[in-house]
Amino acid sequence: MPFSNNNRLTRDEVLSRYFPQYRPVASSKPGLSGGSCIIEYHTHRLVLRCHHDPNAPESHFLRHYHALKRLPDSLAPKPRFYTRGWMAVDYFHGKVESGLPEADELAGLMYHLHQQPRLGWRISLLPLLEQYWQCGDPARRTPCWLRELKRLRKKGEPRPLRLGPLHMDVHGDNIVRTASGLRLIDWEYAGDGDIALELAAVWVADEQQHRQLINAYARCTHIDADDLWQQVRQWQPWILMLKAGWFEYRWQQTGDRQFIRLADETWRQLIMKG
Repeated sequence: MPFSNNNRLTRDEVLSRYFPQYRPVASSKPGLSGGSCIIEYHTHRLVLRCHHDPNAPESHFLRHYHALKRLPDSLAPKPRFYTRGWMAVDYFHGKVESGLPEADELAGLMYHLHQQPRLGWRISLLPLLEQYWQCGDPARRTPCWLRELKRLRKKGEPRPLRLGPLHMDVHGDNIVRTASGLRLIDWEYAGDGDIALELAAVWVADEQQHRQLINAYARCTHIDADDLWQQVRQWQPWILMLKAGWFEYRWQQTGDRQFIRLADETWRQLIMKG
């Protein structure tokens, strides 16, 4: 059954029923939206997260919770509570620097993740790309979008170079520098897949920064850097389509014009690379 906001408790209901001693804390912490917040009792803090996509099944949110249960606290926040549409996870005390860490440090963090036991479900991009097309604004469904979708469908996803658990949303605002090292937050897109897919999806500033990350990761894993870069390049059209489709999807959901601007910029990148 599709998930519906009407079937879940409100934030105030969750707080009064399960966290009566906690209070919401005003915060500009990245990644918190749609009712999610930080809650505090004395010096103990949790992040209360809600399922923000009204069209996604509850199983997607539950999968997010199970991913956090399987991952070590050297990578991800520990989940402490779950009810339909809501979970509470540990709060990481630290600094969100917005920009990506240096290549060697980021490569080490990602290598640590990719060495963990697999989560148990594979990431498949084609169903997502087709969902975004079907759910997009009809006025935005251009021949270019359809042509690229058909091309990728015919080509098929690249054969994995090496499988591992992936975060799939690595950017500066999802990395917290704690006293014990770097940690990743916002694991809602996690699953098993090709490590090169993860590397292709990192939100880098430019190709030079991307090559530095690939070279650093290759040193960690003893993979030939040129082979790894070629595999990353095979995934790049898929990632650009994924980003463009997600921006279109969020525009349709929210009406927020920032998503139109981001989608248009991503379509330009895809056309230039094509």
